Amino acid sequence: MISPDAPHILVIDDDPAFNRVLTRALSQRGFTVFGAQDPEAALSLARLHEPEYVVLDLNIGGSSGLRMIEPLLAANPDCRILVLTGYASIATTVDAIKLGATQYLAKPADVDAILKALNATEVVIADQVSAGPMSVDRLEWEHIQRVLAENEGNISATARALKMHRRTLQRKLAKRPAKE
Repeated sequence: MISPDAPHILVIDDDPAFNRVLTRALSQRGFTVFGAQDPEAALSLARLHEPEYVVLDLNIGGSSGLRMIEPLLAANPDCRILVLTGYASIATTVDAIKLGATQYLAKPADVDAILKALNATEVVIADQVSAGPMSVDRLEWEHIQRVLAENEGNISATARALKMHRRTLQRKLAKRPAKE
């Protein structure tokens, strides 16, 4: 049985399997965990339970999870928000931290890495920026991520802004980020 004073964690991810696995793993670690797969349910749970920690997916149902940071902080100004994403980029990392997230972590991430990031006092970015210039592929990835963030995660609007076919953009986004 979980203690009533166990820390509360809200997991917000639209992938039902990932959400279920992560909430189960965190509850086995002694946390009181709530899972939500859409913004409305997440904000309702945040207001009701005022979680100390939030694990927030960057892309929720095709829209940007960054838009949820402000209302989550309104529910509990002291909560620590970890943005978790399969599309890590420097631009979205900076945006997330500016909006009030305390950490940013690229998927795949295991429970230990998530807990370490949630409890870290400084922002830890796994892929440190090298002193040399980025590769052309990495520059393209960063540019796409910046434009995607400007369009609040909207793939169609991003494709139009980049003057690129939507399917081409989706193929590029399905790949892992290029290394430096």
